Order: sequence, then structure tokens, then C-alpha cells
Amino acid sequence: MKQGLQLRIGQSLTMTPQLQQAIRLLQLSTIELSNEIQEALDSNMMLEAVDDSTTSEQGNQNSKSDDSTGKNNDDSVIESTSLESKLSEENTIPDELAVDTVWEDIYDSMSHLPTTTNVAADNSDFEPVSITGESLQQHLNWQRELTPFSETDSIIAEAIIDSINDDGFLKSSIEDIHQGLADEYEIELDEVAAVLHQIQNFDPPGIAARDLKESLILQLDQLDNTADYLEMTKQLVQQHFEQLANRDYTQIMRQMKISEPEFREMITLVQSLNPRPGSHITDSNPEYIVPDVFVSKKKGKWVVELNADSAPKIRINNHYASLIKKVNNSSDNTDMKNHLQEARWFIKSLQSRNETLLKVSTSIVNRQLGFLEHGEEAMKALVLHDIAEEVDMHESTISRVTTKKYMHTPRGIFELKYFFSSHVSTVSGGECSATAIRALLRKLIAAENHSKPLSDSKLADILADQGIKVARRTVAKYRESLSIPSSNERKQFT
Repeated sequence: MKQGLQLRIGQSLTMTPQLQQAIRLLQLSTIELSNEIQEALDSNMMLEAVDDSTTSEQGNQNSKSDDSTGKNNDDSVIESTSLESKLSEENTIPDELAVDTVWEDIYDSMSHLPTTTNVAADNSDFEPVSITGESLQQHLNWQRELTPFSETDSIIAEAIIDSINDDGFLKSSIEDIHQGLADEYEIELDEVAAVLHQIQNFDPPGIAARDLKESLILQLDQLDNTADYLEMTKQLVQQHFEQLANRDYTQIMRQMKISEPEFREMITLVQSLNPRPGSHITDSNPEYIVPDVFVSKKKGKWVVELNADSAPKIRINNHYASLIKKVNNSSDNTDMKNHLQEARWFIKSLQSRNETLLKVSTSIVNRQLGFLEHGEEAMKALVLHDIAEEVDMHESTISRVTTKKYMHTPRGIFELKYFFSSHVSTVSGGECSATAIRALLRKLIAAENHSKPLSDSKLADILADQGIKVARRTVAKYRESLSIPSSNERKQFT
């Protein structure tokens, strides 16, 4: 095989470091963006945060300067300052890099530069505050330590608590728990059952039950004896649980020989119990939603505004930027220039993110005015391609913008992706949004006769009468997505 050289001309798409940074910032949520900005402030000496007091003071100084010089020196938070602009002219820092460059080719390691330290972390006088909640096992073990168990019983109790799932039910049988402890300790099966009975008296009521029936009975046992129809309700759960689950109310009343008003009171008492007694105790951290966009109606028109307080405001630090031409050491001067260029790119990426988010949000609002005016039933079918065409962007960009971004409207806070949904054809040849169909189903089911709930076929017929062609299985899919049970499970005693 003969070796040789060949010259080929071709085109390829390579993302520059600036574009990579802009895309990464675009897909961050508000909270993640705040953390990213804080990291940039800590690592880049040319960036500084701007608080309200600083902005107001500088605004007053700028107004005085404008009166004396007749010039407007607006010190914008997002845009670079006038001093920084002058420096950019004096120093040859490239605005654009070649497409095949990476950050490491331009910037040296910044590890030797001083960074902002966290004063609170270094202050040993203050203990860190944990926001992590208490798990169900921690809650039960805390009660176990307060209970006068013997050493053996405490070991059994700990094994039982470890076998309780997040819903509060015992996932292992007492035989399995006994078998797991018998190899190391001399423990009888009756001892495990006795310790389980004690744990079942712990908080929350109904804990450590082996099934739903036992959990309901445990909760009824811990109720005040003065509760109306308590004993009859215990009998109902103990002797007629299967019939109660199948909603065979007429047969239950006949067998228990009770009247309809009495049975109604018993059902109310059962419905007040918790079918998952351990679900309200969790160690997961709460997730806070910060809206990125505010939508409000002003003077008869819907206005879209970015949340200015969602992320820290930053700008170029004039003091450090002015030191570039004063530093004699070439190495330090290069580092400072690198920091300045990186700060410019970061600010420009933030500005691009805000502009894109505002443009996409405005387009969504213009297409979903019916939802803002009349609610979910007026939601229009919308896909990413529709917005991409209108704002002249790629669908992948629209997908990044709408992911983990939230819009605050008079009807609540919604993720931007909430406004996108598939469509179903109507009899007239139009389209109906899947979100609107779900809203109609929720409305129809809420208004139905609870003793004779609407079946999926009946719901499909009602929608057909309104001009919406939808199959029964599609109705079932939408109903399940709303966590609405079937007609047989929705049947209630009235």
C-alpha cells in the first residue's frame, strides 16, 4: 500500500467556548443559575455583584455627572461599563476565538489567584444549620430509644423498624425477621410478635401494619372512645373489609342491619384515616420554585416580564479592570486580561439567555391567550416546532429554554413545557389540545352522579357530542394521567 497526501475541503460545525457556555447557561434552572453566577463571582476577580443600595448610589452619582457634563454615563448591570470599554480598545483581547480552541488554550490555571472566601464556613462560632428533614426510620428509632426495652427487645425493635417501608407498612413477615435474628440471638417468635405490637403503638398511628386492613384497625384503636360509631366502624373494617373495598354498600348494610345514615357516618370515619400512615414523614428536602417570568395584565394587555430578582446582578469591577494597564508583570497582566475576557463572555451569555427566555415566553403567551383568559379548557395545541418557527430558533434551543423554567401567571405557576401538548382532531376539522381535553374530563367527572359514575365509553360519547373525536382508550389514558380512578372505583355511597 502506497502512502500519499491528499487535500480535502469540507465544512464541519464546531462549537466555540462562548457557544458552549451560552448553551449550558440556557438550560440551567433559576436556582442552578444563581449557583453558577456565585461560582463565577468567587473565581473571577473582574466580576462583582451589584446590590440595590450600590445601584441607587451609582444612579445618583451618574445623574450628578450628567448634569455637570451633559453626557449620560449609564452604568448598566448587564452591559459593560464605559471604563471597561475603553480598556477593551487599549488592550488587544480578542472578542472571538477560533472554533477549534478550548478554554485551556487561552486561560492558565486560576488556582494561584485569590478567591472570595466564605466567612460563615470559617467561623467556628456558628454551627451549620441542616434543612434535611427526619426520615421515618429516624422518627421511629427516636421513639424506640425512649421506650423501656430490654437489650434483646431493642435489637428486635431495630430490626422491625428497618423492615418498615416509606408508606409505614411492614415489608417483611415476623417469621422472616425472627429467622434473621435467630442465627445470632436466642429469640422466640412470640418475642418478635410482642415487640411488633409495641411498635404498632408508636407515632404515627397505623405504623408497622402488615396490610391496609390492619393499619386501619390500628388507627381506629387509637381514636378517642367517645367518637361516634367507633365500635361499629371497627366491626365494619374487621368483618366486611373486602366488601368495603369493592364498594358493596347495600350488602354491608343488610348484613350489619344498620340504617343508611348510620352507614354514612361510618364511611366518613373510615375516610378520615390515612391509608399510608408513614407517607407524611420524609427526609427529602423541599424543592422551591422560583419563577423566571412574570405574566400580568396591564391596561387590557398581557405583559411578559423577566424576574429581575431571580439571580444575582453582576458587572465588571472597575477597580480591577483599571489595574490592567498599571501592572508591569507580564504574567499577572495576562491573567487579568484573561479574567476580563472571561467576564465579558459570561455577562454576554447571561444577556443572551435572558433575551432568548423573554422571546420564547412572549411567543408562548401570544399563542395561549385563551388559557390566560378562560383557563385550561381554552388551551390550544402547541408543539416546539411552532415556537421555533416563530422566533427563528432550533427546536433543541426551545427545548432547553422551556426545561425547568417557570412562568408566574394569574392562574398559578407553570413550567413552560406545560403549555406544549399534543392535539386531537375535532369534527369540524380543527384541533383540540390534550390539556384542554383533560380539563374537560376533570370537569365532567367532578359533576357526575357519584352513585352512577361515568364510564370511559360514556365520557368519550359526551366529548363526541361536543365535537371532539377521541377513542375510549384515549379517554382512559387521559383519566389515568390525572390520577382519577375508574368508574367502578369512583362509585360512592350517597
